[in-house]
Amino acid sequence: MTNPYKGRTGLERVIRATGYSIEGLKTAYHGESAFRQETWLAVFLLPAALWLGRTWIETALLAGSVLLVLIVELLNSGIEAVVDRVSFELHDLSKRAKDLASAAVFLSLMLCGGIWLAALWHRFVP
Repeated sequence: MTNPYKGRTGLERVIRATGYSIEGLKTAYHGESAFRQETWLAVFLLPAALWLGRTWIETALLAGSVLLVLIVELLNSGIEAVVDRVSFELHDLSKRAKDLASAAVFLSLMLCGGIWLAALWHRFVP
């Protein structure tokens, strides 16, 4: 059995995929308070990365760590949506999936915070 939605190629596929991605970002922003908070944090931190980073590598690490948080949050939200789609019933595997996804977000936030603290320390502490 073939998927009727997988037959698109070329520019049509790219255009449709871009539309789906934009819809996903809108859905996350309007439906997930954590993603909305992290997005507003990114609005301030991404320009700050241009100011704080002394080299392109530092700037890329600062900006990349912020974007990584958003990416992991999107994956977390997707996992939560699939688990909830299957069942709202409490189940050990559902809890495990949600807890693991949440832990991934936590680790991405810790990584981001560590990179930013190290950059700030390097820039302002003699």
